[in-house]
Amino acid sequence: MNISSITNSISQGKNQQENSINDKSNTFKSILNNAINEVNNTQVKGYNAMADISTGKVTNLQEAVQKIEEAQLSLQLALEVKNKAINAYKEVMRMSV
Repeated sequence: MNISSITNSISQGKNQQENSINDKSNTFKSILNNAINEVNNTQVKGYNAMADISTGKVTNLQEAVQKIEEAQLSLQLALEVKNKAINAYKEVMRMSV
């Protein structure tokens, strides 16, 4: 068994991890913006699917209903994450220093 290949793999993994930490694109702000944009895109697809159903333009009803359900679930998840973040903030503010 060649131990040097294992050592090289471990050091490469550490270098990649350090690069991702130093990368400015992985900031909390960018992650939050990406998540909000993804929820928004899902909502738009859901509304478009509802409009297609109501106007009779939909060719596959199952896919349209699936898009609507995905939009509903993504919004519920976003609201729960927001509520948890607000509760955590309130809990931190109640702490005595």
